[in-house]
Amino acid sequence: MAKILIADDSAFMRKLLENAIKKSGDHQITSVPDGLDAIARYKEISPDVVFLDITMIKVSGIDALKEIRKMDSKAKVFICTSVGQDAVVKEATDAGAFGFVNKPFKEDQVISAVRKVLG
Repeated sequence: MAKILIADDSAFMRKLLENAIKKSGDHQITSVPDGLDAIARYKEISPDVVFLDITMIKVSGIDALKEIRKMDSKAKVFICTSVGQDAVVKEATDAGAFGFVNKPFKEDQVISAVRKVLG
């Protein structure tokens, strides 16, 4: 059973991601509303896959990505982006993002991302 961490300030988006991930297999899913919480939970549970929203209140997805990669240079972190965020995509790539999930996302895109990491 893989451990998956989701960080998004929208409860609705967290639920959509959770539902899509559940269709990819039996996983332990932890959801948090902010990048700061994501960093703390990463330390606690060492997830196999992380999904981070870009824009969150306390700590952005990019800043959370940077902190997570400091803790674990092999962390598999997907950044959730909206269309037209090319500068953010470059920054996330430079910070070590494993991949991207575009919002609004389709379930098969999320399932594919999870399977890309877990096989």
